[in-house]
Amino acid sequence: MHVLPLHPLMLLACHHRRLRLPPLLRGLVAPLKKKKLGLGGTTVEAMLSSLHHHHSDDDDDTDNNNGNKNGSSSNSGGGVLAAAVPSSRDLVLACADLLQRGDLQAARRAAGVLLSAASPRADAADRLAYHFARALALRADVRAAAAGRIVAPGLVAAATSSAAAWPASSGAYLAFNQIAPFLRFAHLTANQAILDAVEGARRIHILDLDAAHGVQWPPLLQAIAERADPAAGPPEVRITGAGADRDTLLRTGSRLRAFARSIQLPFHFTPLLLSFAATHHHQQVASASTTTTTSSAATSLELHPDETLAVNCVMFLHKLGGQDELAAFLKWVKAMAPAVVTVAERETIGGGFDRIDDLPQRAAVAMDHYSAVFEALEATVPPGSRERLAVEQEVLGREIDAALGASGGRWWRGLERWGAAAGAAGLAARPLSAFAVSQARLLLRLHYPSEGYLVQEARGACFLGWQTRPLLSVSSWQ
Repeated sequence: MHVLPLHPLMLLACHHRRLRLPPLLRGLVAPLKKKKLGLGGTTVEAMLSSLHHHHSDDDDDTDNNNGNKNGSSSNSGGGVLAAAVPSSRDLVLACADLLQRGDLQAARRAAGVLLSAASPRADAADRLAYHFARALALRADVRAAAAGRIVAPGLVAAATSSAAAWPASSGAYLAFNQIAPFLRFAHLTANQAILDAVEGARRIHILDLDAAHGVQWPPLLQAIAERADPAAGPPEVRITGAGADRDTLLRTGSRLRAFARSIQLPFHFTPLLLSFAATHHHQQVASASTTTTTSSAATSLELHPDETLAVNCVMFLHKLGGQDELAAFLKWVKAMAPAVVTVAERETIGGGFDRIDDLPQRAAVAMDHYSAVFEALEATVPPGSRERLAVEQEVLGREIDAALGASGGRWWRGLERWGAAAGAAGLAARPLSAFAVSQARLLLRLHYPSEGYLVQEARGACFLGWQTRPLLSVSSWQ
């Protein structure tokens, strides 16, 4: 079996030598302090008043005292005051409940208190609370604007510049790959499944439903070139990269073509432009035709009968709408008879849920997921790291905004629900090889030497988690 090299994710420079592995990350820092949960019998108004009063007492504190906002006070009678101070999680869930009930004024007040109390530069719990408060404030303002209400300036100003409205910069995207293993793990494991499935093929077509900056593909292209039969030469590889931003796709294609030339691999890249509206993704992709397009960014998909097809759905399925749209998309994929379909999606404790309209439950599930992600960053990256701040603002912040948005509930279905939908569409599980799992473990040991990350194989899929919490799964289908 061919070994898929642990190649740096952004090998897009034109050269022939094998690049060195990136250096190990910094050592562990102090573990994250847990914050108490539970609303108890405290009313929302009392919670807001208590937190606002407590925050006012701490206005003169330095950043080093941020951890005391939710749990302690040095003032006289501080023990009584601390007991009355709600946790940031309490306020996030209370704010989500107010939004659910349509009390926009109280919801915006709760979000405003959280935004003033939390900081995107403090400890992991504060950073998490800040991004959730900003996401809820944004949703409250959107709903208020839709209802024709005037949004008070200043109260939730941070929300108006939400990163959800803009794609993450390439710098933030690549920094996320360097300081956290999630995307790298997904790409490496999916690539190995593709490599195993296309072995022996002379013409390979990869349909990447979320090409982004294309960092997944250089390691796979190199592996395909290295295992080629010298007598027959390397196979021809074609990638159709889908996305919503034309310029990003064109730049991605140029970089991948340059890399393929550097390793003498016959290669073609076609950008496939999709609508930003996630609910229209499968209809647009499914309108594929075999007609060659001359536009710089195609709106149709070319399929050739002599190609071995792999469909790559890394962090894509959650962008589809309801269960009906997901089912229709998977049936369309099945109709193309791909050799392999790779799926990588977020995981949740308990496998997630399907109730898109239950915002408080969705906020609780999302907080459980992202608290583990922020804890992992806290344990491996210094708090003052510029890369960490960019990742939390441009990547994780965008994800949180989307998760709490009007249709974000579909993010939290989990592998069992994705798998059930795939089975119903006629796709069969294609278990990952033992080598793919061991390679994922090697990736963590080499690049992310934290004892907190854990890779496990279960039900034919590969899971990446932090401590005991599953955060991401990769599976393959046919």
